[in-house]
Amino acid sequence: MVTPGSKSPKVAPEVIAEYTVAALRRTVPPAVPGIVFLSGGQSEEEATLNLNAMNKLEVLKPWTVSFSFGRALQQSTLKTWGGKKENVGKAQEAFLVRCKANSEATLGKYTGGGAGGLASESLYVEGYKY
Repeated sequence: MVTPGSKSPKVAPEVIAEYTVAALRRTVPPAVPGIVFLSGGQSEEEATLNLNAMNKLEVLKPWTVSFSFGRALQQSTLKTWGGKKENVGKAQEAFLVRCKANSEATLGKYTGGGAGGLASESLYVEGYKY
């Protein structure tokens, strides 16, 4: 993602989305099926909001824009688990929350705050409801 440097002021997810998608449109052939990001340097929430903003842009994006399995999915899960067997259930719940949030962001429907804004408890992956 095209993000400001670590010592620069924060910018809105919409700005990151515009610059990122513009760079991709200039350099990535339409035949490429998808672009997956790592969320390096961003919090889970920042990365998810940035992905959501990219997918909300109403410009031609001939490829799927999503995440690789990275911080946007696993940081809170690993923190919740802490390597302790008794935390596995809570870690699985945390992981599901992040999966839902990023699934919504892939559809451009994430509203923020972890689990996102879909009213149902369904999980959406690659546009399919589970």
